[in-house]
Amino acid sequence: MESIWTTTVNIGERSPLKKNISVNTAVIGGGIAGILIAWHLQQRGIETVVLEENRIGGGQTGFTTAKITCQHNLIYDKLMQQFGAENARLYAKANLAAVTEYQKLIEQKQIDCDFSRQPSYLFSTEKVQGVEREAQAARKLGINAGYVTWTGLPFKVKGAVKFEQQAQFHPLKFLEVLAGELTVYEQTRVNSLEGGVSIGGEVKDRDGGKGRRVEKTKLFTNRGTVTAEHVIFACHYPFVNFPGLYFVRLHQERSYVIALENAAMPDGIYLGVDGDKFSLRKAGELTLLGGCSHRTGANKGGGEYGVLREKAEQWFPGSREVMRWSAQDCMSMDGVPYIGRFALTRPNWYVATGFNKWGMTSSMVAAQIIPDLICGTENVYAPVFSPQRFRLQASIKNLLCNTWTSAAGLTKGAVSVLDNDDGITKRCPHLGCKLEWNADENTWECPCHGSCFEREGKKLEGPAQMDLPQGR
Repeated sequence: MESIWTTTVNIGERSPLKKNISVNTAVIGGGIAGILIAWHLQQRGIETVVLEENRIGGGQTGFTTAKITCQHNLIYDKLMQQFGAENARLYAKANLAAVTEYQKLIEQKQIDCDFSRQPSYLFSTEKVQGVEREAQAARKLGINAGYVTWTGLPFKVKGAVKFEQQAQFHPLKFLEVLAGELTVYEQTRVNSLEGGVSIGGEVKDRDGGKGRRVEKTKLFTNRGTVTAEHVIFACHYPFVNFPGLYFVRLHQERSYVIALENAAMPDGIYLGVDGDKFSLRKAGELTLLGGCSHRTGANKGGGEYGVLREKAEQWFPGSREVMRWSAQDCMSMDGVPYIGRFALTRPNWYVATGFNKWGMTSSMVAAQIIPDLICGTENVYAPVFSPQRFRLQASIKNLLCNTWTSAAGLTKGAVSVLDNDDGITKRCPHLGCKLEWNADENTWECPCHGSCFEREGKKLEGPAQMDLPQGR
């Protein structure tokens, strides 16, 4: 599968790890989150390496719609009700700061990555109540946003929220420059970790205060061992189940995109709140039309690209599809990413996941919070995104759904796990859930935690760490 990003940029290959090494910090994952975090750590003088299972930017970063925005669907009204106005304000400020930080970094390093400031619209073609409430909430939080009834789109909307001064870019052009300044080992898969626990006693931290003495972590890869004081999981979905319990706290969703030529679009980035939640933006001479999201593994028998093509014909008569792709997104229980310490029992492990379809902006938020935690610097946004939070009202529905889906998948996985034709085990090697077939992508998908595999069993997406076993 290719996207307009992967076909226009070819980031140079990096060598795999060739020997056992010791470093201050190891980042697992060479997507935009891992590269941004590693780059900011290196700017602070912290020796950091990135361990990437495949290629730099070869995961979700290469298949995003590449919007950089604080406008994250109908979120601010919900955040104010469930988390309180102050936490909602901090969430907004963190993401607005991320947009600004992108522009500052791009200008500072003169990165030619098609970055442009754009208005961001959240629109409805059916009813206005939701977008009206969102506009009111955004204004209360100090966001430069307002309610409008005209968007410039080639179809009528009932109402929309317009967020000013958001942005879009070419993610791989950006990533190529930053990665060029880092030590990245490609084709280096981390299989397991050992250590990282508190071992008693107290030591002085870098600011002279007292801190816990923590055992170094050993990362065992397919190429050698890396010993590190700090470990950052920036690998989309954490593959370590205990501690952290992220397999209960996350699920994955797949959404689809087609790139169209001869499809005239106004400037701006757009997201619908109705039904299939259609997403639109210009990318050079092309228009990207996305949507049709569903829980990974909860497939509808195919046809998602067909829905997008029908909309393309309706909205952009005479347009032509030139490319298609899909992507997966980790969804947190309460709609806010998990950015911070991995678990209380692993004080020097950190995580950045659960970006809820807004990975470009959330990755920059993570690149501000995690380096501050490692350096012992206070970050006012860190408590909002802390993985140790638990907000029952916002989380209980998703917690029950994730738990039920996992239990159902495990039960189904206990029977009929071999296909009589190809002999491939149709049970996910992560936790044993029964796989489901995605006819749009011709892949096997895990409905429990989102691992994906080619028809022949090769792993495409984690948290599974291995291909499907062969044989009966």
